[in-house]
Amino acid sequence: MKIESAKQKQASDWRLGIAEKIFNSLMSNAAILMIILLSGIFITLLYSSIPSIKQSGLGFIYGRVWDPVTNQFGGLSFLVGTIITTFLALIISFPFSISLGLILGEYFKKGIVSEIFKNIIELMAGVPSVIYGFGALYFLVPAIRHIETHLGVPAYGVGILTASIVLAIMIVPYWASVAREVINLAPNDLKEASYALGATRFELIRYIILPFTRSGILAGMMLALGRALGETMAVTMVIGNNNVLPKGIFDPSNTMASVIANEFTEATSDLYLSALIEIALLLFVVSLIFNLLGRQIIKRMASR
Repeated sequence: MKIESAKQKQASDWRLGIAEKIFNSLMSNAAILMIILLSGIFITLLYSSIPSIKQSGLGFIYGRVWDPVTNQFGGLSFLVGTIITTFLALIISFPFSISLGLILGEYFKKGIVSEIFKNIIELMAGVPSVIYGFGALYFLVPAIRHIETHLGVPAYGVGILTASIVLAIMIVPYWASVAREVINLAPNDLKEASYALGATRFELIRYIILPFTRSGILAGMMLALGRALGETMAVTMVIGNNNVLPKGIFDPSNTMASVIANEFTEATSDLYLSALIEIALLLFVVSLIFNLLGRQIIKRMASR
C-alpha cells in the first residue's frame, strides 16, 4: 500500500510539474509576443515617419505652424492640447473617482446601494465614446457656451475645457473601479484597531485607508491616464479642431489623436501622410514615457 501511495504521489507530482512547465512556457511566450508586437508597432511608425523626420527634424516637436499647403508641419499645438486636456480631465475626475471608490469599498460594500452604483459604473465604462460626444454636443457645449458668455470670453462652447469634462466622465469608471478594489483590500484588523482607539470614520479613511491604498489608487490613475491619452472620437467632436497653440482652457484646440482622425483621409501627399504618422509616433512615445514615470512613482509610493 505504501509503495502504491508513493507511486501515486510521484505520478501526481510529475503531472503538476508538467502542467507548471507548460503554464510557464505559455506565459513567457505571451510576454515575448507582446514585446515583439510593441516593437513592431514602434518600428512601423518610425519607418513611415522618416520623410517627415528628415524634413522637420526636432523642429516638428516645437514647431507651432501646421500648414499642409506649404508643407509646414509642427506638432507642438497638438502635444500641448493632448497634455492639457488629459491632465485637466484627471484633475476633474479625481474627487469623483476617489469618492466612488470609498463609497463602494468602505461605506456600502454590499446591498442595493452598492449594486446600483456598480451597475452604473459598468454601464458607463461600456458606453461607446461617440455617444459621449453626441451627449456633450447637445448638453455640455450649450452649458459651457452660457458660462463663457457670462465670463466675457469668446463663446465657442467647444474647446479644451469641454473635451476635458467629457474625458473626465469617461475615465471615472476605470479609476473608481480600481480604487474600490484596493480599498476593499485594506486590512480589517487595522480598521478595528483604529476604531478601538476611538478613531472616527473620517480619521480611519485619512490615516489608515488612503495611506495603505495610495499605490493602488495611483495605478488606477495611470489606467485612466492611458485611457484619456488615446481617446479620439469624443474629443474630436467637442475640442474644436483648431490647429493653433491654445492660450487658455476655453480655446478650441486639437489633440494628437483628434488631428489624426480628422486629417488622415485628407492626406494627399506622402509628406503630409508621414507627418500624421509622426504624430502617432509622438503619441506612442508620450504614452510610454507617462507609463514608465507612473510605474516609478507607484514603486516609490509602495515602498514608503
